[in-house]
Amino acid sequence: MAKVALVVGATGLIGNELVQLLLKDEHYEIVDFDRLDQVAHYLEGADVFCTLGTTIKKAGSKSAFTKVDQQYPLRLAQLSKKQGADSFLIVTALGADPKSSIFYNQVKGQLEVELQKLQLGRLHIFQPSLLLGDREEFRLGEKITTKLISVMPFLFIGPLRKYKPIHVHTVAKSMIQAARSARLGSFTYTSQEIASSV
Repeated sequence: MAKVALVVGATGLIGNELVQLLLKDEHYEIVDFDRLDQVAHYLEGADVFCTLGTTIKKAGSKSAFTKVDQQYPLRLAQLSKKQGADSFLIVTALGADPKSSIFYNQVKGQLEVELQKLQLGRLHIFQPSLLLGDREEFRLGEKITTKLISVMPFLFIGPLRKYKPIHVHTVAKSMIQAARSARLGSFTYTSQEIASSV
């Protein structure tokens, strides 16, 4: 019998890639819903993949951004624990830090702290750097960085290696590997560790 993989944020860049990989994986049966109250009965024994994320510009305000990037994932994690999910896997960001002066990283860091407090049986936190992939919306910073990598790959060596952009396929593949490892405890993967794990 296939294990349930519940994907929240399946329309996003990583979520979409994750779904494509899971569809080819006989180990899983996928469940994806837009509303959390629809998923509760699927959570028992499931691997829950949370790839929710937006930008302040897209969300429209800092409070709306916080709701999507912090409150929704935390609520999902709480529900996952209550319903007996097997593992909880989430994408935050490189530089996530509750004390960061950068609001984006601060919100991601606060989320990580709250997730740790839940003491989930299997928690996997992924902190990728700039994501490479085919986005629907245009992001100038990502286009410039992608171009820089192709003409000046030496920019991301040594101490700067952790900032090297990473493809969404690599992140999604690493998440599935982590879920299938069945290791107990809490684990955080930096972008560099994600890249070397697949």
